[in-house]
Amino acid sequence: MHHGVFRKGCQVKYAFIKDNLVCFRVRPMCRILKIHHSGFYAWLKEPVSKKIKDDNRLIGLLKEAWQESGRVYGYRKLHDDLRSLGEACSPNKVARLTSLAGIKAQIGYKRKAGFYGGKPAVVAPNHLARAFNVEAPNQTWVTDITYIKTHEGWLYLAVIIDLYSRRIIGWSMQSMMQMDLVLSALLMAVWRRKPKSKVIIH
Repeated sequence: MHHGVFRKGCQVKYAFIKDNLVCFRVRPMCRILKIHHSGFYAWLKEPVSKKIKDDNRLIGLLKEAWQESGRVYGYRKLHDDLRSLGEACSPNKVARLTSLAGIKAQIGYKRKAGFYGGKPAVVAPNHLARAFNVEAPNQTWVTDITYIKTHEGWLYLAVIIDLYSRRIIGWSMQSMMQMDLVLSALLMAVWRRKPKSKVIIH
C-alpha cells in the first residue's frame, strides 16, 4: 500500500479501496486507512459528491457567460453574471472555478518600458467625416465613454456601437479610465463580430 494514500482525503482513499478490491477486503483496508466502511459503500453509490456536481454546474454557467462576453470577462464580471442569475457564490469561489476551467480575461496590451515624455499627442485623421449612414454591418464602429455612480463609487463605461444597426457590440466597465477600458470593449466587439475586412473606428 502506498504511504501517500494515508495523507489523502476520503475521496482518494475510497478510490484506492475500489481499485484494490481484488486483492484485499474492504473492512481491513478501511481500518488501516482510518475511515469507516459505511462511508465507502455510500461513496460507491454516488462517487461524485454534491459539491463536485455543483462546481461542475457552476463551471458550465461560467463558460456560457464567458463565451457570450466574447471571451473577454474575468472572474469579477462573471461573478456579477452569476449573481444576476440568482446563484449565491463568493468571488473567491468564482476565481477558483474559472482557474480550474481555464477561463481567463482578455486584457489590453501593455506599453513597453521606456521614456514617453516630451512628445506631443498625435491626432488621428477623421476618416468618418460625418458619414453616419452606412450600408452594411462591420463597416464603421463608434466609441463612447460615460461614467456611472454606484454604491461602490464611480465606474467608467466604454461601449462600441455598430453604426449600421446602432447596436452595442462591445462594452467594458472599470473603476478607472485607462487604456484597458476601451481596449477591453474593442476586444469584445472583435470577438463577437469577427470582421472580415477593415473597420473604421471613430
